[in-house]
Amino acid sequence: MSARRAPQGAHAPLTIVIGCDTFGPNVNGAAKFAERLAAGLVGRGHNVHVVAPAFVGGRGTTAQETHEGATMTVHRLRSWRWYPHDWLRFALPWRINRNSERIIDQVKPDVVHFQSHIIVGRGLSIAAAKRGIRIIGTNHFMPENLLDFTLLPKTFQKWAISLAWGAAARTFGRAEAVTTPTRRAANFLEEYTHLTDVHAISCGIDAHHYDPDFAQEGNHIVFVGRVTGEKKIDVLLRAFAALPADLDATLEIVGGGDLFQQLKTLSHTLGLDGRVTFTGYVTDDELKASLRRARVFAMPSIAELQSIATMEAMATGLPIVAANAMALPHLVHDGENGFLFEPNNVDDLRDKLERVLRMKPADLEAMKRQSLRFIRGHDITRTLDTFESLYRGEQVVDPDPELTDD
Repeated sequence: MSARRAPQGAHAPLTIVIGCDTFGPNVNGAAKFAERLAAGLVGRGHNVHVVAPAFVGGRGTTAQETHEGATMTVHRLRSWRWYPHDWLRFALPWRINRNSERIIDQVKPDVVHFQSHIIVGRGLSIAAAKRGIRIIGTNHFMPENLLDFTLLPKTFQKWAISLAWGAAARTFGRAEAVTTPTRRAANFLEEYTHLTDVHAISCGIDAHHYDPDFAQEGNHIVFVGRVTGEKKIDVLLRAFAALPADLDATLEIVGGGDLFQQLKTLSHTLGLDGRVTFTGYVTDDELKASLRRARVFAMPSIAELQSIATMEAMATGLPIVAANAMALPHLVHDGENGFLFEPNNVDDLRDKLERVLRMKPADLEAMKRQSLRFIRGHDITRTLDTFESLYRGEQVVDPDPELTDD
């Protein structure tokens, strides 16, 4: 990573370009983080420009948009729909260099912060490097998560993953600093790209936007996330179907995705009609209401680099039952604010859910309070402070989310 000029002035407002391959109104962790980051920076007085694929109609535009209650300039690049995926649109790769140079020359940013190396990040990092502009890169991506949508035969998938990691190494190699949400995700990125000194910086969350309900009654389970393969919702449905009948449990699947109809069919086949609700995509207020109705949050996914949905559940004071995979153990302290189960193990997931559903009120409240305690270490203020320091070229110590003020 080559050194580049850092913005001057300890407290002067910065002009920041945030590059995304997915951004609101897309619903996924990377898009949500980019929205909250951009909004938080606007709230601190910075001039924020977002570069992202066009969403409606695919036509390129530049306009003021409001995300997370903050107004920012969004440069929408002409995009095409990737039809194997239920909503994904991508900026045209053969135009990305020209578009990136045009936007950077127009905006003249102090720093470029890209959220993905795939198309937008590649173009912006090339253009910024040529102009000596400081570059920060953040990774939210695992190539394996897109394999189901590439239509590649399995014999070519290992080769495709290797190419994807090679491309990531080249793009992130242009950055002055590279970040990812957790230490485990940072180690993962370093292993596959051979980068060094990757920072672990939580996506962060404003816990004050969520309302714990200590008077909640009933055995309601909720999952929030994209309804797609790596989330392993089929494992959750089978575990739920195996719960003892006397628990009278219900399950709510909040989110949409390419497996929506397939999983509804599985739910019917398992005899779960009337006990499982598939909401599809919901508003923020509807999401918060779903979390408040729940007794426990379930996250069976095996490919989380952090899981904003799990953080939102913790901020609502929910115990978490999650797969012991990727970054979820950073959020779930087994036996304290929930339980970890063996990935893809239906029986283990059923057992862990039953343990929470049968808890005595005092034990359940203790778990809920531990979720609230642990989420304080992921305060969005820490995240914004750290990224501002990186933007200015200052040395940073990665915030430790395990350290909370009791």
